[in-house]
Amino acid sequence: MPNAPELHSDNTSAAPTVRRLHAVSDAQIQALAVVLIDCVEGGASVSFMHPLSLEKAQAFWRKVAAGVAAGERALMVAENDEGIVGTVQLVLDQPENQPHRADLSKMLVHRRARRHGLGAALMHAAEQAARDSGKSLLVLDTASDEAARLYARMGWQACGVVPDFALLPQGGLCDTTFFYRRIAA
Repeated sequence: MPNAPELHSDNTSAAPTVRRLHAVSDAQIQALAVVLIDCVEGGASVSFMHPLSLEKAQAFWRKVAAGVAAGERALMVAENDEGIVGTVQLVLDQPENQPHRADLSKMLVHRRARRHGLGAALMHAAEQAARDSGKSLLVLDTASDEAARLYARMGWQACGVVPDFALLPQGGLCDTTFFYRRIAA
């Protein structure tokens, strides 16, 4: 992967912070692409097949950035001294009969940054962004048992499993669990 920033695994990294981006720079698109590629390489069923090219990942994040600029999406990132190591987004732009809800999408944490509470911190930030946007119902889906356990611990309600919903990045069908959470707007 040419020009892709690398994450370094050491004990000198500062504690990650989570913040909402209201605009997305080219450097942030690059860093988000690296996180997405890592997650796909690690087997995450997040709409992309392996191998995911840097160009395709960047194109995806450029579309997300346009949605952020238009106010259609809220984008949260987790960063440490090496840059972006995780992300989640809210799709705020919903049909006119669903103005009270948002879809939580693309919860991604680089494999080297996992098991440090980033998933929960990103979820808390997304829920706060939803409240700030006047949303009272959030929905998401996941093919990851580990993510499903996180969501359940955080008070999300599983409402069903669809068998063979999507393909895993390296092939093979996977089930997907749907969740919802009511929040105070």
